[in-house]
Amino acid sequence: MGKAEQKSRSFKDLEVWKQSIQFAKEVYRLTEKFPSHELYGLASQVRKAVVSIPSNIAEGQCRNSSKEFRHYLAMALGSLGEVETQLIIAKEINYLNEADLECLSPPIIDIRKMIMALSRKIV
Repeated sequence: MGKAEQKSRSFKDLEVWKQSIQFAKEVYRLTEKFPSHELYGLASQVRKAVVSIPSNIAEGQCRNSSKEFRHYLAMALGSLGEVETQLIIAKEINYLNEADLECLSPPIIDIRKMIMALSRKIV
């Protein structure tokens, strides 16, 4: 994707952004199962991190340079790792069950691949 092409498209046109939004909605739905005393603990942390994924993709795409876009994609990738880790912790402390965690694995893998592919395409 050349510089002119990446600027002519909206972040809302990016499939990785769309899938990140869907993933965030699913994580929010699952964190509603967390105990109420976790509202400001792990639930809050995982929600902030999952919102950070599409937010960083959007912010990066709106920046003025390919270098900045790649930087924000790297931040989105880091947030994805953070979310994955927090979900594993939630499963380990029985806030999520194995089936919940397994249903989140495919979108995590897909989003990771899309972020990395997009980052490689930016020139």
